[in-house]
Amino acid sequence: MLTHVDHVLAHEQQRPDQVWLTQPMGDGTVRTLTWGEAIGEARRFAAYLREALPRPSQVAIFAKNNAWWLVTDLAIAMAGHVSVPIYPTLTAASIRQILDHSETKLIVIGKLDGFDAMEPGIPPGLPRIAMPLGPATGTPWADIVARTAPVAPGDARRAPDDLATIIYTSGSTGVPKGAMHSFRTMAAATAFSERLNVSGDDRFLSYLPLAHAYERAVVETVSFKTGAQIYFTERLETFIDDLRRARPTVFVSVPRLWTRFQQAVFEKLPPAKLAALLADPAMREPVRLQVLAGLGLSSVRYAGTGSAPMPAELLGWYRDLGLELLEGYAMTENFCVSHATRVGEVKLGYCGRPQDGVEQRLTAEGEVLVKSPGTMLGYFKAPELTAAMIDGDGFLHTGDRGEVDELGRLKITGRVKELFKTSKGKYVAPAPIENALLVHDDVEQALVSGAGMPQPFGMIVLSDAARARAQRDTDRAALAESLAAHLEHTNARLDPHERLDRVVVVRESWTIENDMLTPTMKVRRDVIERHYADRVAGWYDAAHRVVWA
Repeated sequence: MLTHVDHVLAHEQQRPDQVWLTQPMGDGTVRTLTWGEAIGEARRFAAYLREALPRPSQVAIFAKNNAWWLVTDLAIAMAGHVSVPIYPTLTAASIRQILDHSETKLIVIGKLDGFDAMEPGIPPGLPRIAMPLGPATGTPWADIVARTAPVAPGDARRAPDDLATIIYTSGSTGVPKGAMHSFRTMAAATAFSERLNVSGDDRFLSYLPLAHAYERAVVETVSFKTGAQIYFTERLETFIDDLRRARPTVFVSVPRLWTRFQQAVFEKLPPAKLAALLADPAMREPVRLQVLAGLGLSSVRYAGTGSAPMPAELLGWYRDLGLELLEGYAMTENFCVSHATRVGEVKLGYCGRPQDGVEQRLTAEGEVLVKSPGTMLGYFKAPELTAAMIDGDGFLHTGDRGEVDELGRLKITGRVKELFKTSKGKYVAPAPIENALLVHDDVEQALVSGAGMPQPFGMIVLSDAARARAQRDTDRAALAESLAAHLEHTNARLDPHERLDRVVVVRESWTIENDMLTPTMKVRRDVIERHYADRVAGWYDAAHRVVWA
């Protein structure tokens, strides 16, 4: 089989002058790299790495998404080494843990925010290379590329079963584990691109962390194979402008960002007015085009969502705009080769059928088991954890509970270990209730808790716009009334033991930076519950069912 190294070497020969990567440079300018330029730099850096380290060695990539992240990843592979991506928002302690555990021998540092706080996590004496756009630390990338002769294409190729990368899981609980993937397991992720006919004419925007399997599977490896062009973002404040520049034809995101896009629309066009316009046959298509163009999504022919459950109402809202979001489900451990919704098979609340070559099973307890061509080789230096994760039949034990319909489409109903028991001895599954809370236009994040309490309760984080309105007494009262009505509507659809006693509006957002979200934007349930633990009793004693914390 051909590896992604084989594919990019072919692109270098067949389309050397075609633009591949488009990178904002932070000063208002944009730089493009053709296939010839990018792979030329990769082969030069590969030659340097080959001389600098014994093969195979682990080489860390520590940077936000940018053009040279991909070039570095390819160079590490061409040099015969193993890439170890590091999330660009980790604490110094977490960075040190990963670098030590992975036995990293060299680190390539690129575009970052707050490097000074993270730098203490890099062991003294570990060789450093500074990418373009990165902090001034270590040997500059440009110096290496300028003085190093490129490795020959024939010497850059890798065997399919060679270890390619160690991806440390973001870990919603516990210590991150290093999932080992070969070139073969990474290649399995490109199968969906054949089903969608992705080609060199397609465009991606790369902004979800490349340190996670999701972005590497859906954007990086697919581009390596098909030659599709990749655009990058500059910073959060320029995101919409970057999206408009890219005009992606294939666009994937996570539920929290799809929610933010919706809220951005509502800030300019109130929900009731938009709904009325879409209901008017004469206005429907012009309004759809205007809204999608404003978001930079007017050229999208495939839109995907994953990483966390998507509220059915939000999927329906995008469908009304003419954008069918196709849900998927996967894990770092199978390089995101698991489940995907096919065009024409959307079922609200379900994340699709198994991808080609993937098998699924449900245990008696409802746990989802998945056997995939993308299944990892195992956890690095952790055979016991590997044995607990992959059974004798080759199935991954996902830890997720699910249901399967008559067509084999999977619905995730929560985590096996997320169930909690109230003081009445009743078990509550929080995920479906959280999805119901998220349907409110002003709610951006939600978590349901209440272990050991008579009834569960909900915590919510408001959108930025709603938070600003809440500063005004009149608007705050109206918002509280709306949230109370939403609570009643949510409870009406729940069994008595699941009904929320109250909802608590917390002041602070749950972010990656304050450790309440994983780098893939999943809530760290245990962290959030510990953070608010000493306030819970007071919330239950409050007079109103909408509590402002």
